[in-house]
Formats: sequence, C-alpha cells, structure tokens
Amino acid sequence: MSSSPSAANLLALLRRNAASPAVALRLFLHLSSAASPPPPRSTSFLARLLAAQPAAGTLLPRLLRHVLSFPDPSPHLLALLYCSDVLPLRLALPAFRSLRALASVPPPPTPVYNRLILAALRESRLDLVEALYKDLLLAGAEPDVFTRNLLLQALCDAGRMELAQRVFDAMPARNDFSFGILARGYCRAGRSFDALKVLDRMPSINLVVCNTVVAGFCREGQVEEAERLVERMRSQGLTPNVVTFNARISALCKAGRVLDAYRIFKDMQEEWQQGLPRPNQVTFDVMLSGFCDAGYVDEARVLVDIMRCGGFLRRVESYNRWLAGLVRNGRIGEAQELLREMAHEGIQPNSYTYNIIVSGLCKEGKAFDVRRVEDFIRSGVMTPDVVTYTSLLHAYCSKGNTAAANRVLDEMAHKGCAPNSFTYNVLLQSLWRAGRITEAESLLERMSEKGYSLDTAICNIIIDGLCRNSRLDVAMGIVDGMWQEGSVALGRLGNSFLSVASDSSNRQRCLPDRITYSILISALCKEGRFDEAKKKLLEMIVKDISPDSVIYDTFIHGYCKHGKTSLAVKVLRDMDKKGCNPSTRTYNLLIRGFEEKHKSDEIIKLMSEMKDKGISPNVMTYNSLIKSFCERGMVNKAMPLLDEMLQNEIVPNITSFHLLIKAFCKIADFPSAQMVFDAALRTCGQKEMLFCLMCTEVSTYGRWTEAKNTLELALEMRISIQSFPYKQIIAGLCEAGEVDHAHSLLKLLIAKGYTFDPAAFMPVVDALTNKGKKQDADMLSEKMMEMADFNDGLATDSGKITPGSQRHEHAKNGQSDWRALLHRDDSARTIMKITKRVRTGWGQRGNVYEHKQQQNDDFYVLENTG
Repeated sequence: MSSSPSAANLLALLRRNAASPAVALRLFLHLSSAASPPPPRSTSFLARLLAAQPAAGTLLPRLLRHVLSFPDPSPHLLALLYCSDVLPLRLALPAFRSLRALASVPPPPTPVYNRLILAALRESRLDLVEALYKDLLLAGAEPDVFTRNLLLQALCDAGRMELAQRVFDAMPARNDFSFGILARGYCRAGRSFDALKVLDRMPSINLVVCNTVVAGFCREGQVEEAERLVERMRSQGLTPNVVTFNARISALCKAGRVLDAYRIFKDMQEEWQQGLPRPNQVTFDVMLSGFCDAGYVDEARVLVDIMRCGGFLRRVESYNRWLAGLVRNGRIGEAQELLREMAHEGIQPNSYTYNIIVSGLCKEGKAFDVRRVEDFIRSGVMTPDVVTYTSLLHAYCSKGNTAAANRVLDEMAHKGCAPNSFTYNVLLQSLWRAGRITEAESLLERMSEKGYSLDTAICNIIIDGLCRNSRLDVAMGIVDGMWQEGSVALGRLGNSFLSVASDSSNRQRCLPDRITYSILISALCKEGRFDEAKKKLLEMIVKDISPDSVIYDTFIHGYCKHGKTSLAVKVLRDMDKKGCNPSTRTYNLLIRGFEEKHKSDEIIKLMSEMKDKGISPNVMTYNSLIKSFCERGMVNKAMPLLDEMLQNEIVPNITSFHLLIKAFCKIADFPSAQMVFDAALRTCGQKEMLFCLMCTEVSTYGRWTEAKNTLELALEMRISIQSFPYKQIIAGLCEAGEVDHAHSLLKLLIAKGYTFDPAAFMPVVDALTNKGKKQDADMLSEKMMEMADFNDGLATDSGKITPGSQRHEHAKNGQSDWRALLHRDDSARTIMKITKRVRTGWGQRGNVYEHKQQQNDDFYVLENTG
C-alpha cells in the first residue's frame, strides 16, 4: 500500500516539530489513519521522542492505541519494540503482548527479545527475564550468545548459581562476557574458588575476569589466593593494570584489611618506575574511603594532604569521601571547616555533600542533633531532597519516634518532595519493628494509593516484622504461600493486607529470595528451632536459591549462642563440602562460641586452620583469644598476642588494650597496666575512651593517684570527661588523705574551663573544713554555687556545651547529684552553711525546674513552673 503525500512527508514534519513532542504527536494522529498508515520509521522516531518527555506515561499509550487501529499494526509494533532501550518496560510490554496476540504474524525476531530482556534486567524483573526467554523458545526463535548471556546475568543476580552453571554448560557458544558474568556471579555469592574454575576454562586468560576474581578473593579474606592469581597473570604475559590494583585495594579495604591495602598503595607510589602502575584518581579515592571507614582519621588526613599536592583533590566526589569520613568519625567541626575550604577552592557542593552532613548527624543517635539538622535544612543553606528527608525519617524511626517521622512526611508533601519507595520502606520497617501493625497497614494502603506496588523487599520487611513480634509461624506460612500466590499470601494477615496485595501483576514479583530465607532461618535459630531451620535450608536449595556464607554463618552463630559448639563445627565442615568458602567472620563467630566456654586451645586450633586455608584473622579474632586467656588469669599468654598482631599487620583496637588493662589491674600489676595504656595511646591515638577506661579500672581498685594522673593528662588534652569517674576520684583522694591532690584536681578542672557536677566539690570542702582551711573551703563553696547556677543556665540554653558538661545527664535525671547531697544527714557546720546559701540563692530566683517529655518527640525540655 502506498502512503498518501501527507503520510510520506510525516517523518519530515515530525523532525521539524521535535522541540514540541506533544505537537508532533497531534500531527501524527491527524495525518495517519487506518486508510493511510505512516511509515514504521515515523512511529519509531516519535516513540523515542516521546519517551524522553516527563509526560511519557500518558503520551506513549495514546501512540500505542493509535497504532493498534491500523489494519496491519505489526510493523509499527515492531518499530516500538526496537525502541525498548528507551521505552519504560511498562509501556513496551503491552506492545509486545499485542504483537504476540496477532495470530497471522510471525513471532518477533531474536534482537527484539534481547532488547526486552535487557530492559527487564535493568529493572530487576528477573521473573520477566525467564518468562521472555521461555516465550522466545516456544516461538521457535533461536537465542544467540547475547540472549543466553542476559539469562545467565539474571540467574546470577538472583543467586541461582547452580542453574546458572547448568545454563552456562549448555551454551553452544560462549564469549568472554559469558565467562565474566558467571565468574562475577560466583564472586558476589562468596564463591571465588568456583569463579577461579570458570577462569580456568577460558580459552585465553582475560584481564577483566582476572580482576573480578582477584577482587572476590580479597573480599573473602583469601589474600594469598589473590596474590597467586596476580602472579599467574604475570607468568602468562598479562600485566596487572591499575584496575587490578584498585580492585585489590578496594576489596581489602571493604574486608577491613586497610593496612594490607595501604601496603599495595605504597608500592604503587614508590615502585611505579619498576613496572607497577601509578595510583590514579580512583586509587586515591578508594584508599581515602578505606582509611575513613576503618577510623584511621589521622592517616586519612595525611593522605588528603598528599592528594592536595598531587592535584587529586579537585573533584567534589573526593571531597565528599573525606567529608563522609569526618562525619562518620564524629569530627563535625572539621567537616564544617572542609565545607568552607570547598567554597574557597571553588568546589561547588552538591546535594550529596549536604546529605552527608545530615545523614551523619542523624546517625549519631542524638535527638538534639536531629533537631539541629532540621534547623540547618530550614535555614536555606541547602535545598532538601528525598535523600535528606529519608535520612531524617531514618533517624526518628530508629528512636521509635514515629510521630516526628510522620511530621517529616507531611513536610515533604507540603514542599512537593515526593517520597520514593525507600522512604516508605524505612518508615514501614520501623513500624513493624515497633510492633505497630495497625499503623503499618495504614501506611501500606497509603503506598498503594500512591501507586507503589508490593515487591519482595516490602514482603521481606513484613516477614521480618512478624518474626520480631513473635509471629514466626505466621511468617513461615506467608513465605510458603508466596510461592503459589505471590504477594496475595499477605492476605493471611487480614482483609486490609489482602486489598493491598490483590493486584495480580505483583504475584510473580513477590517470590521469596535469599534475604527472605535468611530472615526465617535467623529467627528459627534464635528460638533454637534448628531442625526447622535446616528444612528451610533444604527448601532453598530445591528452589534453586543458593545459600551463601551469611546463611551458614547464621547457623554457626545460632548453635554457638545455644552452647552447641560441636554442631557449629559440623556446619563449618559442611560449608567446605558444599563449596561455600568460610570467611573471617565465619571463624570469628565460631571462635566467639569457644571464647564463651573459655576453650583457648580450640580457638588456637581454629586460628591455625584459618592460616592453613589462607583466611587471615582480624582484630576480632585475636580479641577473642586475648579475652579467653585473660578470663582464665593467663595474662602472660595474652600479652604476646599484641606483638603477633602487629607482625601480621593487624592493628590492635581499644578492646584489645582494654582487656589487657583490666586483666593486669585485676592481679594488681598496675605498672604493666600503665605500660599497656601507654602502648594504646601510641597505637590508637589520644582517644577519650582510652583515658576513661584507664581511669575507671585503676579507680575500681582504689589506685587514686594513678587515676588522678590519667585524668589530668586527659584534661591537658581537652578531652570530654562526661563519662569519667572524676567524682569518685576526687572523693577517693580525700578519703585517702590526699586532700591537696583532690583540691589541685578541682582547680585544674576549673582552670581548663570544664563544666561538671557541683557534687564533686563536696568531699574537698568537707576535708578542707576538717583541716581548718576555712578560706579555701569558702572559696570552693562559692565556686560550687557558681557552677550550679551555670549548669542550670545550660539546661535552658541551646548553645555549645563545654567539655565535661553534665547538661544531657542533668536533663535526663531531673536533678544533679550535688542537690541530693544537700539532703543527707550530716551535722557538719560547713555543709549546713552551704545548704543555707544554696536555698537562699534558689529563693532569690524563685524558679523550680522540672522535666516534661514532649508528646510528639523524644526530646526533653526544661519547663519553668515558677
């Protein structure tokens, strides 16, 4: 059929009106008809034009309906399907179904199926990938290598590695992508040795696949295997490139082996002239993130200086990594300085930059910080987006403050910031975990009204909530039902759930996955129902869902928690038989079980086994052995482990040193405890927790002079002393007759500008009075009154708190310890005098403060009741 002149010129008209897609669509509808259909090229051009528009959801269906009115719509439907790379899947599928419904038309060619399968894979519709592949076979089309690679990718993404292996073995032809997809799937499943077998089957070794397997081994702690593969690459003439080294560094950092990663990084810096690749921007960024994630802020700061000098700190992405590290490690002040530096250097912060600040403050778990973040958002410095609001929601929900979370949702609606599925999932998860099922139902209905359909992630949230609320059997019934009914299985919870889940299009999307079974198995193990947990493990395997190391770790953790370490060892052996490589975490869980039973010999055997398998122990592994020795009074065996850790490039953490300090104090070997403390300061830095634990331990055994010396060192370092036992130290010094030392410690606290509990003054005032030093006692009494007034002023002030301030503690407890002391039965003349002064002072102000919890928040406010 020949086209009319208007139809023949249609493509040119569409191109001239490309700037106005709605006008182009009207021209197409007007100039084409059943009697005069346009060329398929016009349909394809218009489809791509409309797909790029925000209103594509309404424009494209109009185009499809018009095309279906043609006598033979098949060429136009094919033209639409060839646009599947830009069309949303929900619009491409109706065109595909319409084409398949035409009885006289042959099935689409393989490239059309490939485009649809690729679109389904991009949207994680793994069920649709399988359905389209089966339809291709039923239609008599021949899948090519690309088709089979897409199916292989879908199976690997779903964790169905056994089926993926069978598909791979049955492929008549493979390319490097086929090998790479399967190897990457095994590495993501924690089965890098299986990935190595895939690499061994390649006709010629491939750099990309090698890099994938190297990274997989590093993630699993199999550093020796990774090094062997790198050497194999070199021996076969394949030079490891910067991507190889970046993969190793990244994987080692993620596995917590930051020092190993830095060793490689340093070699790249120093030996690039001997054939090693030079570090690039990615190398520096990855190493920076590794230091920050591990808490090595000082080392990260040095690296940042090197990046500045080398020109590697010129991107907002690099600044964001350093900013995230500072915020994550509580260096909020430095983070604010970094924002100012970015402005000075002309680096424009993006929304992610500000969201780092917001998210970091929210995750500190301090309610007043969350309110401060809200003030920051409303100040106009940044424009909050859905990520910003979701961070606020997460902060409130993590504290169970759903009223404030709902207020944030209302503000989002008012600002025109539409919540996404993750936003709703955060709130939904908090409601389920809090057991507020009725509100969770209402939220699900609200999500349904907004067009959000149920998926496996939401079903998993509900299943997890049921398990946490002692409804494990109900959760198991729902999972069983999901295999037949999809999300409709949620109808077992009540009619409101049935109405939300009744959409038939969701049934196939809500199939149980590895996370579903992980939730159930974890809940069963916690309740000691191990036989049922093993049945769920077998069910996973039957359903082609490969259990990963996390599932096996769950069994090991459960058995150890219930004291069944022998069964936990059997699980470890079973992992080896099934080809699921145990990780450092696996051994740590088992070692922790033997630690609880004080079986140091078994721990040593397991650590030896780890080394034989090339699995490197980490600081948690050594801490378990140190704790086991210390609790058995074998400190002489625990102490050498510090040197062994350093020799293995494992940095001891605060817990390592705390265990030893506590053990030495327990046997009254205080010089050794001091030696360990000094080593801790050199290794971990001047951390508040170190000073605090040292003060606490020596104070426990009445070593007040040592405690005073440590506290004074902390004061010189300007460390916050809120958690320090400073009141006990001052009182202990007075009881031991060291009044002058206690007095000097008080004066140092005052001189350094610390704000602390006035109760600390009382023992010194008593002791000075008893020694006849009335002038000193009176001066301290006046200072105590000033401190009391200042603390009460802080309780209503929103300003910055000086180090050592008891503001938060006072607001929580309702009264300070020093006021309680005023009501003790004490006939000392000085105490009566101070009491009279204090009462007079309060009478002059005429105010009494009490605390009241807000109805909608978790915050406490001080209310002046006159």
